[in-house]
Amino acid sequence: MKKTILFFTLILASFYGFSQNSVYGVRAGINISDLDFEDQFDDTPHTHRNGFMIGFFGEYKLSNLIDIAPEIQFSAEGSKEEELRINYIQLPVLFKFNLSNNFALAVGPQASLKAHEYDDGIKNFTFSGVAGIDYMITDEFFLDFRYKYGLQNLVDDELGVEFKGNTMQIGFGVKF
Repeated sequence: MKKTILFFTLILASFYGFSQNSVYGVRAGINISDLDFEDQFDDTPHTHRNGFMIGFFGEYKLSNLIDIAPEIQFSAEGSKEEELRINYIQLPVLFKFNLSNNFALAVGPQASLKAHEYDDGIKNFTFSGVAGIDYMITDEFFLDFRYKYGLQNLVDDELGVEFKGNTMQIGFGVKF
């Protein structure tokens, strides 16, 4: 019990410390996603999928040059074929490197939880790497571009097929 109280005290204290230099917001945009099949399955018929994403984020200043930006978002990804469409609830945690007042580079990991059928042969939980760039239009509004590449096979191991997801996101957001 004491450890639980200490843990929640530390969490609340960290929010208080970050609240002095924090920004919250929402972003939405389009996805252009596809699946990278392993060499022996390159001729598998599939086409990219155009989808959408929407999410909420926080940005916390670590220094004048670096922010950390956790986010939660819904993202429609995969391939155009019905059995290869994958919708996710995602948690990217990005480190943003502020190049100027208007530009920032972002990089970090992302965990994804499948948001539909759980017994379809596609893994329910995956990890990806994310890189992107942000452009501030005004103090509140921004555009961003992100590229996400899957770090693991998306198919259950016993099926004998291997493919990874990749997605380009073009987003628009507002900071509060």
